[in-house]
Amino acid sequence: MTTTTDTRRYDVDWLRSLAFGLLILYHIGMYYVADWGWHIKSDTTSVVLQNVMILTNQWRMSLLFFISAMALALAQRHSSKLKLFSLRSNRILIPLLCGMFIVVVPQVYYEALSQQLIAPGYLNFWWQYINPNTDLLVEHHSPIGLLTWNHLWFLPYLWCYSILVLIAAPLLNALASRLQALPGRIALLLAMASLICAWYFLRQAYPSSHALVDDWYNHAKYFAVFIAGYLFALQGNWWQKVIVQRRWFLLTALLCYSLIIADRNGLFDSIPASFGESVSGRLLVGMVLALNHWGWILALIGYAGRYLNRRTNTLDKDGRLLHYANNAILPWYMLHQTLIIVFAVWLKPLALPVAIEAVLLIVLTCAGCWAGYELIKRFWLSRWLFGLKVTLPVFNPRQEALGDKH
Repeated sequence: MTTTTDTRRYDVDWLRSLAFGLLILYHIGMYYVADWGWHIKSDTTSVVLQNVMILTNQWRMSLLFFISAMALALAQRHSSKLKLFSLRSNRILIPLLCGMFIVVVPQVYYEALSQQLIAPGYLNFWWQYINPNTDLLVEHHSPIGLLTWNHLWFLPYLWCYSILVLIAAPLLNALASRLQALPGRIALLLAMASLICAWYFLRQAYPSSHALVDDWYNHAKYFAVFIAGYLFALQGNWWQKVIVQRRWFLLTALLCYSLIIADRNGLFDSIPASFGESVSGRLLVGMVLALNHWGWILALIGYAGRYLNRRTNTLDKDGRLLHYANNAILPWYMLHQTLIIVFAVWLKPLALPVAIEAVLLIVLTCAGCWAGYELIKRFWLSRWLFGLKVTLPVFNPRQEALGDKH
């Protein structure tokens, strides 16, 4: 099987859709774990579920940045930088503003309501929420008041990284050409070294905030992943080797995940704390995290390249599912967390068994996303606000006159 960067890569489309689908399940899981803060919480929590979620939280968002950069690299071969700049701005910044002013508001409202910080009254809260000079919840203000992007933080990061890469595209394309002769294992070691350095020097000083302006650890991590994804997409030989070696990447990822879970459950408590705080101990931890991170990403890239690089496959016999996912993915992403929180608030007073409640939450969230997308796609304004392609009707006087005669 030959890997080429000149033809459409259906595996990239599939991975993007599956990664966002995983994100929905992850955020539903956040409602049921105790140790990680979230907007609202179930009265029933699970350590086992938390261990399962650890499987993805080391690399889940990195995979999305990696895939987005791959898509950008492939697109820039057929579109001008100006067109890509306009496209990414329209399909990222407009949905971001729509999300901040409309979509995420219920998340903030129900979070504050659950903590008894505000009185009931959604419309009154929304008016205060969009007012940058509001005196409501002053201790929770950002420089723009209560306005927030919550789970949509991925969008401003993606826009900034995309613009920086488009500006630097000539240099990156030249670098990609020079890297043709570089063995893939050396490139992987460089990517791992970058992640280890970010973790070692920045993780404690700049804990994750998703606030964009001061989130230096996340920038060091995700922007490096974004650059790696861009360069990787232009290297057919690296791509092919990842597909061939996919089983080894998966085995490495499973081993490192097992070590992480063992550590979180106290298996290594007998090791002196001084070793964990030493340079050697921290580098060892950083190496395990980097292997886990890149092992999962490259295993998924490899398996997708092997089995999903075609329009139709065993998952999608006629290609309709992928076509739907490509169009619906952004509205689903924008809507899902708000729907999770709204439905969780509605279900909580029923005190259902947690298994039944969780299944209902998944079904209701997916049904809400589906219904929301079906409504959004029918009107040009909602399409524009949610990042869908907009084709305005063109008035043709002659055609109208002909129509009148009939």
